Amino acid sequence: MKLKYKHQKFQADAAKAVVDVFKDQPYSTPSYMVDQGRNAPALFNGVENYDYSTGWSNAKISQDLTDKLILERIRKIQRDGLIKPSEKLAERSNGYNLSIEMETGVGKTYTYIKTMYELNKAYGWSKFIIVVPSIAIREGVYKSFQSTQDHFAEEYGKKIRFFIYNSSQLSEIDHFASDSSINVMIINSQAFNATGKDARRIYMELDEFRSRRPIDVIASTNPILIIDEPQSVEGKKTKEKLKEFHPLMTLRYSATHKDPYNMIYRLDAIEAYNQRLVKKIAVKGISESGTTATTSYVYLESVNVSKKNPTATLQFDVKLKNGTKPKSLIINEGDNLYDYSNGLEEYKEGFVVTKIDGRDNHVEFLNGLSLYAGEVVGKVDEDQLRRIQIRETILTHLEREQELFYKGIKVLSLFFIDEVDHYRIYNEAGEPENGKFADMFEEEYDSAVHSLRLQLDDNDEYAKYLDAISAESTHSGYFSIDKKGRLTNGKINKKEGISEDTSAYDLIMKNKELLLDRDPKKSPVRFIFSHSALREGWDNPNVFQICTLKQSSSDIRKRQEVGRGLRLCVNENGERMDANVLGDDVQNVNLLTVIASESYDSFAKGLQ
Repeated sequence: MKLKYKHQKFQADAAKAVVDVFKDQPYSTPSYMVDQGRNAPALFNGVENYDYSTGWSNAKISQDLTDKLILERIRKIQRDGLIKPSEKLAERSNGYNLSIEMETGVGKTYTYIKTMYELNKAYGWSKFIIVVPSIAIREGVYKSFQSTQDHFAEEYGKKIRFFIYNSSQLSEIDHFASDSSINVMIINSQAFNATGKDARRIYMELDEFRSRRPIDVIASTNPILIIDEPQSVEGKKTKEKLKEFHPLMTLRYSATHKDPYNMIYRLDAIEAYNQRLVKKIAVKGISESGTTATTSYVYLESVNVSKKNPTATLQFDVKLKNGTKPKSLIINEGDNLYDYSNGLEEYKEGFVVTKIDGRDNHVEFLNGLSLYAGEVVGKVDEDQLRRIQIRETILTHLEREQELFYKGIKVLSLFFIDEVDHYRIYNEAGEPENGKFADMFEEEYDSAVHSLRLQLDDNDEYAKYLDAISAESTHSGYFSIDKKGRLTNGKINKKEGISEDTSAYDLIMKNKELLLDRDPKKSPVRFIFSHSALREGWDNPNVFQICTLKQSSSDIRKRQEVGRGLRLCVNENGERMDANVLGDDVQNVNLLTVIASESYDSFAKGLQ
């Protein structure tokens, strides 16, 4: 599959806003002499022997474009976009500073790539540096350049040359300076803002770089800086370090700006939802009810409404030969859980169903207990709550999958967990085994699919699809990998709380199209387990369920996690299923369900 991209007005408007600030800037592609460094250790006639070659830089902003005129342009753009006008220009320490707000999932990276093309087309500017806060975002940006390359080449007749900064591959910097086409360097902030020896190499005179400092060669191009997620990049120290790049201007792109310097375009969460550019959010909150002091375990999975009287799917403990085990059964009004539990004493007092109400999805018992769908009472521990969340995610997944199967849309679900050991453990021989969440998943998946298959004809194409995928093959963990090849929590950036290991991203980010393939033989994975590695920087358009088997510490992190599933989905041909294709049905198809704890439940509802 190859993802297909469309020209969208809001992305063009965001690019135009940047271009319009510099209206009347002359088109220019100035050349200069690039210092190629010392080519021999010996002196020639007492003078060190240096080489020079032709380089290309961004033309400086015309002297006719005064600060007063630039501010007037910015204010006009802001008024036209219903943005509060700036009282004054933001600081000029890193060139002109402009901010663009774009909600997660609408194509922020696509937008700033388009902006590069438009700035090049209008003014000849061709040197850009994208600064990102983490390896996750860096890899996602690189993948976006790869997948959009042909799309933009069709529109502009040229391709961007892009690369990731690597202090051991310094020839790329020479190419960046000497190539006359549009050139983009992608760099994570740790590469120039950390304290390690490798991070400082960008400021060192290096023998392998012919006694030059990489930062000097980069700065000589007068680049335009693009900061992706500035709230995660820019501290006081980073702002000072960015001056070393001698930027022509700095453009900031984020959904959650901390310091919105000269905001010239805004597509916030409300507007993105109103324009039907992101998925609608539904929430399944799993919580313990405090309505009774009973120690009896009862979980109301759902109220089932049909032409007949409503029924309830309840999970409760059942006595077996070797102890007790929770089971899910369909219950009618008048049924007694004591009987169905094979006589467990804990259900003896009044656990007779007296009312099943399909209007608000609640059930009442003779003893006064009242439960709403998703509520649990009784002796329930943390693992039981997590099992319920996993089950609800699987049930929701299968429901959505069956609905979208005949539309040619693959459905994915994403689990956020706190520890790799909960998903994968290793025995004494070093062989991988399931952690508790993986075991829970396979047990609940087999149970859910078995129940669904009883309702499907064997000749049904969706039934054949389910039969072709086993519980073991349809889930996978995406984490960092240690030197022994084992899954690990990985190296975590404590300040940002995110993984800094590239091994976590290979399949899920670099092979995004494979993950979207519906052929069970090629890509049986539909359920993804990960933790901080996928909190930001990774988006797959076909994530329809997000389950948080952990507690998130802040609303920003919760928003980042929900953001992993906000993109509009694509079909098996890579075509985006937006309002142009689906019309008013766009947010019925594009529905993201968050299966969460109570605190996350209230957050997700508030976000929508």
